[in-house]
Amino acid sequence: MRTVGVEEEMLLVDMQDGRAQSVQGQLVLRSALQDPGMAPAVVEGALEGELQREQVETQTAPSRDLAELEEQVRYWRGEAAEAARAAHCRVAAIATSPLPSGPSPAAGERYAWIREHYQLLARQHLSCGLHVHVAIDSDEEGVGVVDRVRVWLPVLLALSANSPFAHGEDAGFQSWRNQMMTRWPSSGPTDLFGSPEVYHALVQDMTATGVLLDKGMIYSDARLSHHYPTVELRTADVCTRVEDTVLIAALSRALVETAAAKWAAGTPAPQVPSTLIRLASFQASRHGLKEDLLDPLTSRPRPAWEVVDDLLVWVRPALESAGDLPRVESALGVIRQDGTGADLQRLTLERTGQLVDVVAQAVRVTAGQE
Repeated sequence: MRTVGVEEEMLLVDMQDGRAQSVQGQLVLRSALQDPGMAPAVVEGALEGELQREQVETQTAPSRDLAELEEQVRYWRGEAAEAARAAHCRVAAIATSPLPSGPSPAAGERYAWIREHYQLLARQHLSCGLHVHVAIDSDEEGVGVVDRVRVWLPVLLALSANSPFAHGEDAGFQSWRNQMMTRWPSSGPTDLFGSPEVYHALVQDMTATGVLLDKGMIYSDARLSHHYPTVELRTADVCTRVEDTVLIAALSRALVETAAAKWAAGTPAPQVPSTLIRLASFQASRHGLKEDLLDPLTSRPRPAWEVVDDLLVWVRPALESAGDLPRVESALGVIRQDGTGADLQRLTLERTGQLVDVVAQAVRVTAGQE
Protein backbone atom coordinates (compact mmCIF):
# COMPACT_ATOMS: atom_id res chain seq x y z
CA MET A 1 0.00 0.00 0.00
CA ARG A 2 1.30 3.47 -0.90
CA THR A 3 2.25 5.86 1.85
CA VAL A 4 0.59 9.26 2.09
CA GLY A 5 1.59 12.40 3.97
CA VAL A 6 0.25 15.94 4.16
CA GLU A 7 1.51 19.48 4.56
CA GLU A 8 -0.93 21.95 6.10
CA GLU A 9 -0.36 25.70 5.84
CA MET A 10 -2.26 27.62 8.54
CA LEU A 11 -2.81 31.21 9.62
CA LEU A 12 -1.53 32.77 12.84
CA VAL A 13 -4.22 35.09 14.18
CA ASP A 14 -4.93 37.51 17.00
CA MET A 15 -7.85 36.23 19.06
CA GLN A 16 -8.98 39.72 20.01
CA ASP A 17 -9.67 41.00 16.52
CA GLY A 18 -9.19 37.89 14.32
CA ARG A 19 -6.54 39.49 12.14
CA ALA A 20 -3.49 37.62 10.89
CA GLN A 21 -0.58 38.13 13.27
CA SER A 22 3.14 38.25 12.47
CA VAL A 23 4.79 35.87 14.97
CA GLN A 24 5.96 32.95 12.82
CA GLY A 25 9.59 33.11 13.92
CA GLN A 26 8.71 32.61 17.57
CA LEU A 27 6.72 29.48 16.78
CA VAL A 28 9.41 27.90 14.63
CA LEU A 29 12.07 28.70 17.23
CA ARG A 30 10.01 27.04 19.95
CA SER A 31 9.57 23.95 17.78
CA ALA A 32 13.31 23.76 17.11
CA LEU A 33 14.14 23.98 20.81
CA GLN A 34 11.60 21.40 21.97
CA ASP A 35 12.89 18.02 23.03
CA PRO A 36 11.97 15.61 20.19
CA GLY A 37 11.66 12.85 22.79
CA MET A 38 8.44 14.49 23.99
CA ALA A 39 6.57 13.39 20.85
CA PRO A 40 4.76 10.03 20.77
CA ALA A 41 6.81 7.30 19.07
CA VAL A 42 4.34 7.01 16.20
CA VAL A 43 4.55 10.72 15.35
CA GLU A 44 7.15 12.25 13.05
CA GLY A 45 7.01 15.42 11.03
CA ALA A 46 7.80 19.09 11.34
CA LEU A 47 6.58 22.58 12.17
CA GLU A 48 8.06 25.15 9.79
CA GLY A 49 7.71 28.70 8.53
CA GLU A 50 6.28 29.89 5.23
CA LEU A 51 6.46 32.87 2.83
CA GLN A 52 4.74 35.26 5.25
CA ARG A 53 5.28 35.60 8.99
CA GLU A 54 1.53 35.20 9.50
CA GLN A 55 1.74 31.56 8.38
CA VAL A 56 3.03 28.28 9.73
CA GLU A 57 3.26 24.90 8.04
CA THR A 58 2.95 21.45 9.58
CA GLN A 59 4.20 18.29 7.90
CA THR A 60 3.34 14.69 8.72
CA ALA A 61 5.53 11.70 8.11
CA PRO A 62 4.43 9.20 5.44
CA SER A 63 1.70 6.84 6.66
CA ARG A 64 0.01 3.77 5.25
CA ASP A 65 -2.89 3.84 7.71
CA LEU A 66 -5.40 6.70 7.68
CA ALA A 67 -5.93 6.45 11.44
CA GLU A 68 -2.20 6.98 11.93
CA LEU A 69 -2.25 9.89 9.49
CA GLU A 70 -5.13 11.48 11.40
CA GLU A 71 -3.21 11.09 14.66
CA GLN A 72 -0.22 12.84 13.12
CA VAL A 73 -2.35 15.69 11.76
CA ARG A 74 -3.96 16.21 15.17
CA TYR A 75 -0.59 16.04 16.93
CA TRP A 76 1.06 18.65 14.73
CA ARG A 77 -1.98 20.93 14.90
CA GLY A 78 -1.72 20.64 18.66
CA GLU A 79 1.98 21.52 18.53
CA ALA A 80 1.23 24.53 16.37
CA ALA A 81 -1.61 25.62 18.66
CA GLU A 82 0.55 25.30 21.78
CA ALA A 83 3.40 27.23 20.20
CA ALA A 84 0.97 29.91 19.06
CA ARG A 85 -0.46 30.34 22.55
CA ALA A 86 3.08 30.81 23.88
CA ALA A 87 3.47 33.60 21.31
CA HIS A 88 0.11 35.15 22.35
CA CYS A 89 -1.77 34.21 19.19
CA ARG A 90 -3.78 31.30 17.79
CA VAL A 91 -3.71 28.97 14.77
CA ALA A 92 -6.57 28.79 12.26
CA ALA A 93 -6.74 26.21 9.47
CA ILE A 94 -8.45 28.46 6.95
CA ALA A 95 -7.14 29.16 3.47
CA THR A 96 -7.37 32.98 3.47
CA SER A 97 -7.63 35.63 6.15
CA PRO A 98 -11.27 36.78 6.39
CA LEU A 99 -10.19 40.09 7.89
CA PRO A 100 -7.91 42.68 6.25
CA SER A 101 -4.25 41.91 6.72
CA GLY A 102 -0.90 43.26 5.58
CA PRO A 103 1.42 40.26 5.34
CA SER A 104 4.92 40.56 6.79
CA PRO A 105 7.68 38.77 4.86
CA ALA A 106 9.55 35.93 6.49
CA ALA A 107 13.32 36.17 6.75
CA GLY A 108 15.71 34.38 4.42
CA GLU A 109 17.44 34.84 1.07
CA ARG A 110 14.91 32.71 -0.81
CA TYR A 111 11.93 34.71 0.37
CA ALA A 112 13.82 37.95 -0.27
CA TRP A 113 14.39 36.85 -3.88
CA ILE A 114 10.69 36.07 -4.30
CA ARG A 115 9.70 39.47 -2.91
CA GLU A 116 12.14 41.28 -5.19
CA HIS A 117 11.06 39.48 -8.34
CA TYR A 118 7.31 39.29 -7.71
CA GLN A 119 6.79 42.63 -5.97
CA LEU A 120 3.12 43.35 -5.09
CA LEU A 121 2.12 39.77 -5.90
CA ALA A 122 4.45 38.49 -3.17
CA ARG A 123 3.66 41.32 -0.75
CA GLN A 124 -0.09 40.66 -0.94
CA HIS A 125 -0.03 36.88 -1.02
CA LEU A 126 -1.37 35.22 2.12
CA SER A 127 -3.08 31.90 1.53
CA CYS A 128 -2.93 28.41 2.98
CA GLY A 129 -3.09 25.15 1.06
CA LEU A 130 -3.19 21.44 1.76
CA HIS A 131 -0.50 19.53 -0.13
CA VAL A 132 -0.71 15.74 -0.29
CA HIS A 133 2.32 13.54 -1.02
CA VAL A 134 1.68 10.01 -2.30
CA ALA A 135 4.52 7.53 -2.82
CA ILE A 136 5.52 6.42 -6.32
CA ASP A 137 7.94 3.74 -7.50
CA SER A 138 9.69 5.74 -10.24
CA ASP A 139 9.61 8.94 -12.24
CA GLU A 140 8.06 6.98 -15.10
CA GLU A 141 5.16 5.97 -12.88
CA GLY A 142 4.97 9.45 -11.39
CA VAL A 143 4.61 11.18 -14.75
CA GLY A 144 2.02 8.58 -15.74
CA VAL A 145 0.12 9.50 -12.59
CA VAL A 146 0.40 13.28 -13.13
CA ASP A 147 -0.96 12.86 -16.66
CA ARG A 148 -3.96 10.85 -15.43
CA VAL A 149 -5.02 12.62 -12.21
CA ARG A 150 -5.05 16.15 -13.64
CA VAL A 151 -8.68 16.01 -14.80
CA TRP A 152 -9.94 15.02 -11.30
CA LEU A 153 -8.14 17.65 -9.24
CA PRO A 154 -10.87 20.33 -9.57
CA VAL A 155 -13.16 17.92 -7.71
CA LEU A 156 -10.71 17.82 -4.79
CA LEU A 157 -10.67 21.62 -4.88
CA ALA A 158 -14.47 21.76 -4.64
CA LEU A 159 -14.52 19.33 -1.71
CA SER A 160 -11.84 21.24 0.18
CA ALA A 161 -13.04 24.80 -0.61
CA ASN A 162 -12.40 26.83 2.55
CA SER A 163 -11.69 30.45 1.63
CA PRO A 164 -14.86 32.45 0.94
CA PHE A 165 -13.72 35.64 2.68
CA ALA A 166 -10.76 37.94 2.08
CA HIS A 167 -9.86 41.55 2.82
CA GLY A 168 -12.85 41.90 5.12
CA GLU A 169 -15.49 40.95 2.57
CA ASP A 170 -17.16 38.04 0.85
CA ALA A 171 -14.97 37.20 -2.15
CA GLY A 172 -17.90 35.64 -4.01
CA PHE A 173 -15.88 32.42 -4.32
CA GLN A 174 -15.84 29.25 -2.30
CA SER A 175 -12.06 29.08 -2.76
CA TRP A 176 -10.56 32.53 -3.15
CA ARG A 177 -7.18 30.96 -2.41
CA ASN A 178 -7.34 29.19 -5.76
CA GLN A 179 -7.76 32.53 -7.52
CA MET A 180 -4.81 33.93 -5.61
CA MET A 181 -2.66 30.99 -6.72
CA THR A 182 -3.50 31.57 -10.40
CA ARG A 183 -1.52 34.81 -10.27
CA TRP A 184 1.75 32.88 -9.99
CA PRO A 185 3.25 32.13 -13.42
CA SER A 186 3.87 28.41 -12.80
CA SER A 187 0.52 27.53 -11.21
CA GLY A 188 -2.45 25.52 -12.42
CA PRO A 189 -2.95 22.42 -14.57
CA THR A 190 -0.20 21.05 -16.78
CA ASP A 191 -0.24 19.74 -20.32
CA LEU A 192 0.27 16.02 -20.89
CA PHE A 193 3.90 14.96 -20.60
CA GLY A 194 3.97 11.32 -21.70
CA SER A 195 7.43 10.62 -20.30
CA PRO A 196 9.77 11.72 -17.51
CA GLU A 197 12.17 13.06 -20.13
CA VAL A 198 9.57 15.56 -21.34
CA TYR A 199 8.63 16.43 -17.75
CA HIS A 200 12.20 17.08 -16.59
CA ALA A 201 13.06 19.00 -19.76
CA LEU A 202 10.15 21.35 -19.11
CA VAL A 203 11.19 21.81 -15.47
CA GLN A 204 14.72 22.64 -16.63
CA ASP A 205 13.44 25.09 -19.23
CA MET A 206 11.16 26.78 -16.69
CA THR A 207 13.94 27.33 -14.17
CA ALA A 208 16.37 28.40 -16.93
CA THR A 209 14.10 31.34 -17.80
CA GLY A 210 15.07 33.09 -14.56
CA VAL A 211 11.41 33.82 -13.86
CA LEU A 212 11.46 31.05 -11.23
CA LEU A 213 14.15 30.78 -8.59
CA ASP A 214 14.21 26.99 -8.49
CA LYS A 215 12.14 23.81 -8.81
CA GLY A 216 10.35 24.64 -5.57
CA MET A 217 8.59 27.49 -7.37
CA ILE A 218 6.81 25.18 -9.81
CA TYR A 219 3.35 25.52 -8.30
CA SER A 220 1.41 23.26 -10.67
CA ASP A 221 -1.63 21.39 -9.38
CA ALA A 222 0.31 18.12 -9.51
CA ARG A 223 4.06 17.64 -9.71
CA LEU A 224 6.85 15.24 -8.92
CA SER A 225 8.28 16.24 -5.56
CA HIS A 226 11.87 17.48 -5.81
CA HIS A 227 12.55 16.26 -2.24
CA TYR A 228 10.76 12.91 -1.92
CA PRO A 229 9.81 9.92 -4.15
CA THR A 230 6.23 11.15 -4.32
CA VAL A 231 3.64 12.81 -6.48
CA GLU A 232 2.50 16.01 -4.78
CA LEU A 233 -1.12 17.11 -5.28
CA ARG A 234 -1.40 20.83 -4.46
CA THR A 235 -4.86 21.98 -5.51
CA ALA A 236 -6.75 21.74 -2.18
CA ASP A 237 -7.43 24.50 0.33
CA VAL A 238 -6.28 23.76 3.85
CA CYS A 239 -9.26 22.23 5.65
CA THR A 240 -10.51 23.34 9.06
CA ARG A 241 -11.87 19.90 9.97
CA VAL A 242 -9.26 17.20 10.38
CA GLU A 243 -11.72 14.72 8.88
CA ASP A 244 -11.73 16.74 5.64
CA THR A 245 -7.93 16.72 5.55
CA VAL A 246 -7.89 12.94 5.90
CA LEU A 247 -10.61 12.65 3.24
CA ILE A 248 -8.56 14.64 0.71
CA ALA A 249 -5.50 12.53 1.58
CA ALA A 250 -7.44 9.29 1.10
CA LEU A 251 -8.91 10.39 -2.23
CA SER A 252 -5.49 11.60 -3.36
CA ARG A 253 -3.89 8.24 -2.60
CA ALA A 254 -6.73 6.43 -4.36
CA LEU A 255 -6.39 8.70 -7.40
CA VAL A 256 -2.65 8.02 -7.57
CA GLU A 257 -3.14 4.26 -7.17
CA THR A 258 -5.85 4.22 -9.85
CA ALA A 259 -3.79 6.35 -12.23
CA ALA A 260 -0.70 4.21 -11.69
CA ALA A 261 -2.69 1.07 -12.53
CA LYS A 262 -4.08 2.70 -15.70
CA TRP A 263 -0.54 3.75 -16.70
CA ALA A 264 0.84 0.26 -16.08
CA ALA A 265 -1.96 -1.24 -18.19
CA GLY A 266 -1.19 1.14 -21.05
CA THR A 267 -4.52 2.95 -20.81
CA PRO A 268 -4.08 6.38 -22.44
CA ALA A 269 -4.38 9.50 -20.30
CA PRO A 270 -7.54 11.57 -20.88
CA GLN A 271 -6.85 13.99 -23.73
CA VAL A 272 -8.39 17.00 -22.01
CA PRO A 273 -6.68 20.34 -22.82
CA SER A 274 -5.21 22.14 -19.83
CA THR A 275 -7.29 25.19 -20.77
CA LEU A 276 -10.48 23.24 -20.09
CA ILE A 277 -9.09 21.90 -16.81
CA ARG A 278 -8.31 25.48 -15.82
CA LEU A 279 -11.96 26.36 -16.48
CA ALA A 280 -13.02 23.37 -14.37
CA SER A 281 -10.84 24.66 -11.53
CA PHE A 282 -12.38 28.10 -11.86
CA GLN A 283 -15.86 26.61 -11.62
CA ALA A 284 -14.88 24.61 -8.53
CA SER A 285 -13.25 27.68 -7.00
CA ARG A 286 -16.25 29.87 -7.72
CA HIS A 287 -19.05 27.59 -6.58
CA GLY A 288 -17.56 24.66 -4.68
CA LEU A 289 -20.33 22.08 -4.46
CA LYS A 290 -23.17 24.63 -4.53
CA GLU A 291 -23.54 24.66 -8.33
CA ASP A 292 -22.51 22.45 -11.24
CA LEU A 293 -18.98 21.20 -11.65
CA LEU A 294 -17.46 20.45 -15.05
CA ASP A 295 -17.35 16.78 -15.95
CA PRO A 296 -13.68 15.71 -15.80
CA LEU A 297 -13.84 13.95 -19.18
CA THR A 298 -16.38 15.96 -21.22
CA SER A 299 -15.84 19.40 -19.64
CA ARG A 300 -19.61 19.97 -19.64
CA PRO A 301 -21.57 21.17 -16.58
CA ARG A 302 -23.08 18.49 -14.39
CA PRO A 303 -24.55 18.50 -10.86
CA ALA A 304 -21.65 18.69 -8.43
CA TRP A 305 -22.53 15.61 -6.39
CA GLU A 306 -22.91 13.52 -9.54
CA VAL A 307 -19.31 14.40 -10.39
CA VAL A 308 -18.20 13.58 -6.84
CA ASP A 309 -20.02 10.25 -7.11
CA ASP A 310 -18.20 9.59 -10.40
CA LEU A 311 -14.89 10.23 -8.64
CA LEU A 312 -15.86 7.73 -5.97
CA VAL A 313 -16.71 5.13 -8.62
CA TRP A 314 -13.41 5.81 -10.40
CA VAL A 315 -11.28 5.21 -7.30
CA ARG A 316 -13.49 2.68 -5.47
CA PRO A 317 -11.25 -0.36 -6.15
CA ALA A 318 -8.25 1.50 -4.74
CA LEU A 319 -10.23 2.64 -1.70
CA GLU A 320 -11.51 -0.88 -1.07
CA SER A 321 -8.04 -2.37 -1.42
CA ALA A 322 -6.64 0.10 1.14
CA GLY A 323 -9.60 -0.36 3.50
CA ASP A 324 -10.39 3.36 3.18
CA LEU A 325 -13.85 3.22 1.60
CA PRO A 326 -15.97 3.37 4.81
CA ARG A 327 -14.03 6.39 6.13
CA VAL A 328 -14.27 8.18 2.79
CA GLU A 329 -18.00 7.53 2.43
CA SER A 330 -18.59 8.76 5.98
CA ALA A 331 -16.59 11.98 5.43
CA LEU A 332 -18.36 12.66 2.13
CA GLY A 333 -21.67 12.16 3.90
CA VAL A 334 -20.77 14.85 6.43
CA ILE A 335 -19.89 17.33 3.66
CA ARG A 336 -23.07 16.45 1.77
CA GLN A 337 -25.12 17.17 4.91
CA ASP A 338 -23.22 20.03 6.58
CA GLY A 339 -21.31 21.62 3.71
CA THR A 340 -17.70 22.39 2.96
CA GLY A 341 -15.45 24.56 5.07
CA ALA A 342 -16.50 27.58 3.00
CA ASP A 343 -20.17 26.79 3.66
CA LEU A 344 -19.53 26.59 7.40
CA GLN A 345 -17.68 29.92 7.39
CA ARG A 346 -20.63 31.59 5.68
CA LEU A 347 -23.09 30.01 8.12
CA THR A 348 -21.10 31.40 11.04
CA LEU A 349 -21.13 34.90 9.54
CA GLU A 350 -24.85 34.61 8.86
CA ARG A 351 -25.44 33.60 12.47
CA THR A 352 -23.23 36.20 14.19
CA GLY A 353 -22.64 38.95 11.64
CA GLN A 354 -18.96 39.17 12.65
CA LEU A 355 -15.97 37.95 10.67
CA VAL A 356 -14.00 37.71 13.90
CA ASP A 357 -16.41 34.93 14.91
CA VAL A 358 -15.59 33.08 11.69
CA VAL A 359 -11.93 33.15 12.69
CA ALA A 360 -12.68 32.21 16.30
CA GLN A 361 -14.67 29.16 15.26
CA ALA A 362 -11.89 28.08 12.89
CA VAL A 363 -9.41 28.39 15.78
CA ARG A 364 -11.56 26.20 18.01
CA VAL A 365 -12.05 23.52 15.36
CA THR A 366 -8.36 23.58 14.42
CA ALA A 367 -7.44 23.05 18.07
CA GLY A 368 -9.91 20.17 18.39
CA GLN A 369 -12.16 22.08 20.79
CA GLU A 370 -15.34 21.51 18.73
